[in-house]
This record gives sequence, structure tokens and C-alpha cells, in this order.
Amino acid sequence: MMCAMSDLLVRDARLVPLDAEPSAEPVDVLVRSGVVSAVGPDLPDAGVPTIAADGRWLLPGLWDAHVHLGQWALVSRRLDLSQTRSPEEVLAAVAAAVAEGRPVVGMGHRAGTWPRTASVGELDAVSGAVPVVLVNSDFHHGWLNTAALDALRLARRDGVVSESEWFDAYPRLTALVGGPTPEDYRRVMTAAASRGVVGVADFEFGAPWTEWTQRWEHGCDLLRVRWAAYADTFDAALAAGLRTGAGLVPGPATGLTVGSLKIISDGSLGTRTAWCCEPYADSGGHGAPNQSTDELRALIARGHEAGFTVATHAIGDRALIEALAAYAATGAAGSIEHAQLVTGDAVAELARLGLTASVQPAHLLDDRATSERVWPGRGERSFPLRWLRDAGVRLALGSDAPVAPLDPWLAVSAAVHRGDPAEDPWHPEQSLTTAEALAASVDGRRTRVGEPGDLVLLDADPLAASPAQLRGLTASLTVVGGRITWGPS
Repeated sequence: MMCAMSDLLVRDARLVPLDAEPSAEPVDVLVRSGVVSAVGPDLPDAGVPTIAADGRWLLPGLWDAHVHLGQWALVSRRLDLSQTRSPEEVLAAVAAAVAEGRPVVGMGHRAGTWPRTASVGELDAVSGAVPVVLVNSDFHHGWLNTAALDALRLARRDGVVSESEWFDAYPRLTALVGGPTPEDYRRVMTAAASRGVVGVADFEFGAPWTEWTQRWEHGCDLLRVRWAAYADTFDAALAAGLRTGAGLVPGPATGLTVGSLKIISDGSLGTRTAWCCEPYADSGGHGAPNQSTDELRALIARGHEAGFTVATHAIGDRALIEALAAYAATGAAGSIEHAQLVTGDAVAELARLGLTASVQPAHLLDDRATSERVWPGRGERSFPLRWLRDAGVRLALGSDAPVAPLDPWLAVSAAVHRGDPAEDPWHPEQSLTTAEALAASVDGRRTRVGEPGDLVLLDADPLAASPAQLRGLTASLTVVGGRITWGPS
């Protein structure tokens, strides 16, 4: 288990400079009991396992600051709808899948880009009595047929199930089709380690911490994991005496800890439920909050008083303004998750309050065209990474997997180029440099004495890579607490 930290010596590595000019010479890095204990040239032999870096590039281990790891673990077992472009294409894929007679769960369609809304009736017509649940790419609504609505104990309707009703119903899906197994988790954790990931903030819905402690015992300890509470698991967490930073398994340096209290304060762009100051150009609506102002403030206050940092989902600019007012009133610490559409005043307030902006740059790859259409004139303040960094706001990059792949290099590339490498960048004035994007991907760590022994060794210099090359980077060695989780053992 990861609580048994390890010793390791990496020789002749070039440290990737995240803050200053590169050092002139390669160095050795010694990890003892899971912590970096020495950094310098020609360290003496330490009698520990040794890796020859041979002049390759060394970084602190990469983090994904926002994932739904259980959903990411299930992606390979679900109907992939990410390449569909219309309700008709989705219906054709469902008609083929239901022929096997088993419940179908599909993921990845983008209803927000369709020219029309879809109905339960037309889904019923191709699926019959086989339950079908189709999860929109932004995860904020599900398109269910009548059989699935009945199976999940939802009222019958002809439209989608969205926001709070959807989040409440989603955990019941495991009774219909089963949930991820430890093998599923180990598979995606190994894949993440191959990309240099050493840790994730897991915002899975309806998942008590006890599920993590159980799978930890079954070998799902390849990454550091911060488990997040939601309102529905918060009372149990408080009763158990949990608070942010507490270990969930025994050991002096456990890799499984308590993260933040997560609050979803508004919806999403694709579902047109992100709460905005100005109306959507296609619907005329402004989106909506998921709690009243008083409810949001009370929940943030409760988390703060119980010793939790608070992670508040806020995609629309109005939702961000309201969330910041609640943080200011309560004194809570934590993060704004997504911070997709902001105002200049909100950026300044984020900095003043010392909150983290937890942003998923790869979302702009999918949301760029929709944003231009339904948020016209607001592109310069969408995913405003440069504004945030220059204001002194702490940035933490992530994926929101399965909304985007759990791949930090995709996030870094999107933050640097703000688009597909083959396209012109979208509002390039909001780009980060590669060093800045990487600095926002390492959980504030540096390769220095006293830091956790979480390291990633690369065959190529990431600071010299193009956006297209960044997307292709993988780790030749990943180390968590001195323990090799990817690469030569």
C-alpha cells in the first residue's frame, strides 16, 4: 500500500524549470521514506534502488485537479457517442446497441450543439423495453427512455433529466448496470501513471469515502487520491470526524486523504443551465442557480466551520459572482471549479480571497464554437487563464474526466495553444506558457528537499515542445512517494 513509502535515487536528470532559468548541469535526486531528501550533482551512493536518467527531463509529479474517477473507469464499458453530431446519429447507435437486449449506457454526445431538442418518445421508438441512459458530454443531463426512467424511479417525461434531479438519480444507475470494479480503477490509474500523473482530486458523485478505503485495499493505490464530500455524504463524514487533509487509511504519509466539500452551484454551457449575467443568444434564458443565495452561503459556511475547504462549481459569470460573495461572507477557503466565464472584477476578487481557480483547458476544445454562438462577445473572458495568472490567482489544471480525457498533456497543450494544434488559437491573449501550464499541473510542488517524492521523468524537454508534441508526451518513469508506479521496476 502507498502508506509504505520508498527510497529511490534518480541520477543525472535535468530539472524542468517552472519558475526560473534552467540549471546548467544535470542533478541527482534522492528520495528517502517517500520524501525528497537531497538534490544536487554527484550525490554519494545511498544504497537504494537507482534510476539512470541519462540527461532526461525531470518534473514534479502531475496532478489532475478535477476528475470523476469512477465514471472515467467505466468509459470503456459504455457506448461511445462522442463522434455523433445529431439526434439521428445517436438514435442509430442506440438501435444497434439494444439489439443485444441488455441495458445501454451511452456517453459523450453533445446535445448543446444540435439544431433541435431530442425527445423520450423517439428514444423509446428505437429501444423499446430495454433501459437506455445517455449521458451528455458535460454530465449535466441524461437523455433516458421510459424504461430507464422507471428503473431509476424518475417521473415520466418527454425531455431530459438535468441538474440536481440528474445528480441525485445518477448513483442509482449502478443497480441497473453495475459500477466500476477494482480492475477498472487499476486500469485507468495505470494509464494515468503512464502520462506522469501522481494524484487526482476525485469528485465522484454519490461515493462515500468507505468505497475508496475498500478499493485501496485491493491495489487501487497507484495514485494519490483526495476524496471529495458532497452534501449527501457530508453528515456521515462529519460523524466520522473527517476534515480536509485527514488520512483515510492508516500510515504516516497515506496517499488517500480527504479533499474538499464539493458544491455544484450552477449548470453547464451545453445544457444552457450555467447561470449568466447576460442571456443565452439561442434560448434567451440566463441559466439558473442550483441553490438559493442563502442555501449556498449556509452550505459553504457549514463546510468551513467543519474544517473543510470548499470546492464550488461555477461555470457562468453570475454563479461565480454569487459564489465569491459567499466565500467572502464566510471566510471559507478552497476553489472555484471551472471558472469558465468570468468578469474582470471577479478575477480580482478571486485573487483577494486567495481562492484557487480549478480550470479544465481541454473543455475549450469542445466549447469554443458553442460559446461563440450562444455567448457572443464573451469569448475573451472564457477560460481566461492569462487574466487569472497575472492577477495572482492560483491555478490548478484538470480534465473533469470523463468530460475530457484524464490526460494532463492535453490540458497543458490546450492552455498553451487554446485550440486544436491544427487550428488558429481562440483568444490567444489568454494563453499560458508551457512552464506556466506545467506549474499549474503539479499541485504546487517543486523538486526540492522536503517535498513529496513524486516525480515524472520525460524523454523530451516539454518546454521545447510544440502544442502538437505536448499532446503526445508520456512518462518514461513515474514515481509516487519514492515508489515506481510506471516504468522500469
